Amino acid sequence: MSGHSKWSTIKHKKEATDHKRGQIFTKLVRAITVAARDNGPEIDSNFKLRLAVEKAHQVNMPKVNIDRAIEKGTGTGSMGFMEAVYEGFGPGNTAIIVEVLTDNKNRVVSELKKIFEKNGGSLGQPGSVSFLFDKKGRLVVEKKAAVDEQMLKLIDVGVDDVVETEMGIAVLMPANRLDEVKSKVEAIGFLVKEAGLVYLAKNSLDLDQGKRVKAENFLDELDDLDDVQEVYTNL
Repeated sequence: MSGHSKWSTIKHKKEATDHKRGQIFTKLVRAITVAARDNGPEIDSNFKLRLAVEKAHQVNMPKVNIDRAIEKGTGTGSMGFMEAVYEGFGPGNTAIIVEVLTDNKNRVVSELKKIFEKNGGSLGQPGSVSFLFDKKGRLVVEKKAAVDEQMLKLIDVGVDDVVETEMGIAVLMPANRLDEVKSKVEAIGFLVKEAGLVYLAKNSLDLDQGKRVKAENFLDELDDLDDVQEVYTNL
């Protein structure tokens, strides 16, 4: 009985991991497909596509999946997808920005509204919370042994901010300089682990433990929607 129980637990954990991996692949396939549709299939000349493909490599998406997504984008299969940004307030009056990529706008609005209201929040009008955020380019650079020296070299590239994190060194710059700064950082020999455009909160909101757990569960619910690409918050 004990052995069965242990196997059951392992099996359920694996199923949950596989499900999450499948969700990530679904989101990335959409992003690659639309990037190829909008700006062409050539990675070198399509920065949006290059970022999406790099994210796919980071989660070990098979090359065949990436190639199929690009091929789909250059055909007619992606024409129904549209990008949209939604704003609202979550638990504890947290400010939320949700980026979506969907083939059914009515469906995603209904799903978002349901999750917001179930958690005591509400969807807002465009501009209702975006003024609380700055849109920035962000790189996450792999840390080397001499982190302080590395950070000084990154500052010399000409960026807005450099911050050491658990994941690596976060480098922030104006959104329109992301491609330029990424090239410069790689040229001085540093490995860029992540690159993308993000909404950064101008000020953080602190919540007590109970409200914070509720807010984090709410954010997980949003992220679990296949239509949702990214979720940003001032939490």
